[in-house]
Amino acid sequence: MGQVMIAFFVGGLICVIGQLLLDIARLTPAHVMSILVAAGAVLDGLGLYDPLIEFAGAGATVPITSFGHALYHGAWQKAEQTGIIGLIAGIFEVPSAGISAAIAFSFFAALIFKPKG
Repeated sequence: MGQVMIAFFVGGLICVIGQLLLDIARLTPAHVMSILVAAGAVLDGLGLYDPLIEFAGAGATVPITSFGHALYHGAWQKAEQTGIIGLIAGIFEVPSAGISAAIAFSFFAALIFKPKG
């Protein structure tokens, strides 16, 4: 039960940071999303995101910051294998399953519900 509470509070803290950026800084949702993705990549580059995942579990892997972590991890792994060109290829290789799932689920949701716009 303790691990679930830690995941809940860490994930909630990430969401609170995003909400504060929306409410206090008056940023648009696109800006907040970009900031959180970049923060995940920067934290991973500093070696801090993997320990956060070990500590918080799903509380750190579910929010959007984890996407930045996945982008950085993919680019870095591929760059170590193939050199500088791997940076570009690796960005798409690791998070591709998540991106594909988001596209597929969005498509099926659009078939079931009537999207506007």
